[in-house]
Amino acid sequence: MSTVISVENVSKLYRLGEIGTGSLSHDVNRWWHKVRGKEDPYLKIGQSNDRTSTGGSDYVYALKDVSFEVKQGEVLGIIGRNGAGKSTLLKILSRVTTPTTGEIKAKGRIASLLEVGTGFHPELSGRDNIYLNGAILGMRKHEIARKFDEIVEFSGCDRYIDTPVKRYSSGMYVRLAFAVAAHLESEILIVDEVLAVGDAEFQQKCLGKMRDVAGQGRSILFVSHNMGAVLQLTTSGIVLADGRLAFSGSAEDAVDYYSSKCRPDGMLYEVEHKKRAWTGSQAVKIISLSFPGTSPIFAHGETIVFSAKLRAQTNVNPCRLSLTVFKSDGTPVGSCFGEECIPIKNRETLHAEVRMKNFPLAPGYYYMGVAVGRGNHLDGNVDFDVVMDVLNFEVQAPMSSENTSSSWSHGWGSIIFPTIETIPHS
Repeated sequence: MSTVISVENVSKLYRLGEIGTGSLSHDVNRWWHKVRGKEDPYLKIGQSNDRTSTGGSDYVYALKDVSFEVKQGEVLGIIGRNGAGKSTLLKILSRVTTPTTGEIKAKGRIASLLEVGTGFHPELSGRDNIYLNGAILGMRKHEIARKFDEIVEFSGCDRYIDTPVKRYSSGMYVRLAFAVAAHLESEILIVDEVLAVGDAEFQQKCLGKMRDVAGQGRSILFVSHNMGAVLQLTTSGIVLADGRLAFSGSAEDAVDYYSSKCRPDGMLYEVEHKKRAWTGSQAVKIISLSFPGTSPIFAHGETIVFSAKLRAQTNVNPCRLSLTVFKSDGTPVGSCFGEECIPIKNRETLHAEVRMKNFPLAPGYYYMGVAVGRGNHLDGNVDFDVVMDVLNFEVQAPMSSENTSSSWSHGWGSIIFPTIETIPHS
């Protein structure tokens, strides 16, 4: 197969801090406001004026010496943590910005979907924006007219097609934007993490469309934090870390590498004093908590398993483990409790496996607070030890269309959490 994209030693350097306004009078005006402790008069709307965080340099590399190739018909997954350089790479490939050093060679027309509603005018209707966005992407008017009905049907926005898009939800925005980009007969399709805005049904529709596009011999570059979608759609993958190419290989190997090397949270939590919500009586102490395997990524409804290491300071019989689940923003989702069936002798160390079957959590990022004690929070409990902000994990949407978001939990009290099973091991 021929090479359609060649990226050779591409780097992108950004300057941090303030950039000149373009005129001496404006620069002096900005300085005068600054010395008086006033707001910068030339800040853009929504731009932060917080300068409390500084680095050791005025320059930063968003990308550094990145090289790879994409073959015709290849579906390449690009994965990495936030800030790894994925979006910068796609903007360079889409010619939104230019690389500082290096060279990119592309063969054929490129269609890009980098942000929700890119190229849409909020005052224009969906119909007008299809023609506008299609023209921006390089489609001719007769080509758009020929595919117009197909685009509208795919988007599912036919009822609102003559309504200004400023009244669309973010989901409707991305539906229409993806529909236009997907129906452009381009040799290369670039899709950033915009499908997360759509619902489960539309995500399945988009993945199916991208499979069809790839089946026609066209190449796709796909950025997503949903490892299930990456595994299902892509044939190869690259991992970016701190602006550098950390790994290149098959999609399965790329996901394994990312899960084991580049995730922000370790799998083993050696419990430290600073993570304890309160010390309790310390009759039983939590020593460590860990997820087995390499990756704390679970599907909705899957059994979540982790290991706990406990040490007793006296004879305790019985005691129980309990946990509270929080969303990544600190919002509590719910609590669940194990049965009081863990006897521990004085000075004994107990290794226990904790299972939570059919955990009904919505896709997203979560962490836990874990307690060992007697009783529960409803009937009056005695906590021996409590640790917070541990066991970070991710729940991903199932790739089967049989599951919908109507069965997912989004907040405290919306579900009944299952009772956890605690299996002691010697």
